[in-house]
Amino acid sequence: MVSRIKKSFVFLVFIALLIIGFIGGNLFFQGQERYEEAIAEKPIEEAVNEIISKEYFVSYEEIDKDFLNALVSIEDHRFFERKGIDFYSIGRAFVSNLISGKVSQGGSTITQQLAKNIYFSHSKSITRKFAEIFFVYEFEELYSKEEILAMYANIIYYGDGYTGIRAASKGYFNKEPNDLSLYEASILAGLPQAPSIYQLSKGYNEINKRQKAVLESMVKNKYITKDEMEETLKLQPK
Repeated sequence: MVSRIKKSFVFLVFIALLIIGFIGGNLFFQGQERYEEAIAEKPIEEAVNEIISKEYFVSYEEIDKDFLNALVSIEDHRFFERKGIDFYSIGRAFVSNLISGKVSQGGSTITQQLAKNIYFSHSKSITRKFAEIFFVYEFEELYSKEEILAMYANIIYYGDGYTGIRAASKGYFNKEPNDLSLYEASILAGLPQAPSIYQLSKGYNEINKRQKAVLESMVKNKYITKDEMEETLKLQPK
């Protein structure tokens, strides 16, 4: 009896793995097709040239390091260490989405988010997530991590009508991106997750909580000390 139950369990696991493999393989090829269609319409080099040729574009060297550290820390803390996809996050999100029957988790790296902002809509799609995999490897083959991070900082939306780090720095604090304080940098790094919620025109209740999360991540990832975090949090409006 026990042996029969074990065999049934193994068989069910085998069938489940086959189904997951079939679904995953199908989504992989659909993602590849979306990727090929996108770069046929606009090659990556052309898309990047459009970004860096904009008047508002600022290079990696022209952006405050606290801001860059905060952005990496809160959004993709393994960004500089990892080559390509964060398979752990992708796998966790993929299984969760399969179980729920909808796209409820992302697991995107900064390079994936760059691809999404350039090539895809912000609507959630499993095939888009697979298409992003192909973009990640091509982006990271053509450009350095520093160049990718700068591009991302220059095209994301920070709320209140500000797209790009220069517009956000000038609009919110009347400063150039390389003149930000830790307080200002950690606010700006927290905005892109949900600009409509955190933008400063909505008041400071939500952005204060988000900024605290950004600073805590910076302490955890050893970009700043706990004392620096606590001194910065004292500046928050009540």
